[in-house]
Amino acid sequence: MIDATEQVNSVRRTLAGTTLEAGEARVLTISQVYDTDLDDMWDVVTDPARIERWFLPISGELREGGKYQFEGNAGGTVTGCDKPNSFTATWEFGGGISWIEVRLTPEGDGRTRFALAHTALADDGDEHWKQFGPGAVGVGWDSGLLGLAMHLSAPDAPRDNDAIMAWMVSEDGKRFMKLSSEAWAAADVASGADPATAEKQAAATYAAYTGAA
Repeated sequence: MIDATEQVNSVRRTLAGTTLEAGEARVLTISQVYDTDLDDMWDVVTDPARIERWFLPISGELREGGKYQFEGNAGGTVTGCDKPNSFTATWEFGGGISWIEVRLTPEGDGRTRFALAHTALADDGDEHWKQFGPGAVGVGWDSGLLGLAMHLSAPDAPRDNDAIMAWMVSEDGKRFMKLSSEAWAAADVASGADPATAEKQAAATYAAYTGAA
């Protein structure tokens, strides 16, 4: 398993605001550079067999206009595709809709930056955001980037769900959740959030993911 501290420190996280036709929105962006070239990274994020190894099983048509569904998670429609640089899709879960954009950028020496921007409407009455802040979504994406790093370190290895679950409840897994929660709080503060509120939300996020009191 990849070292939790090293993985969290290898990731960039930003939060920003934007205006959509539907109203004001928040944009959460996460990115990391990986030791693989652009074409291979495109395959990693668009081939269902490889997506399952680092994220979740996926069904549907992974093409522009096609609908997809992650097992036990979000689904949606692929709204745009610029092979091998980017794709966009709706992210539909729990009756709500948000939007994702994946961008791949060569970094030289056969390396590629994977960046994901997740945009959601900013609802002043969103109790979930008030309680957890960006970590509720961000820790999940951090886990995805961890899975991506693990897959690229052993591309032919099948997904081992039992090992993943065991790691999540281990001390190293809990440290990963804590560091990720705190990193998203820091990104929130950098975007203008109140530090005390961000710290409280990070603690709530960590407790939600780990069952910590």
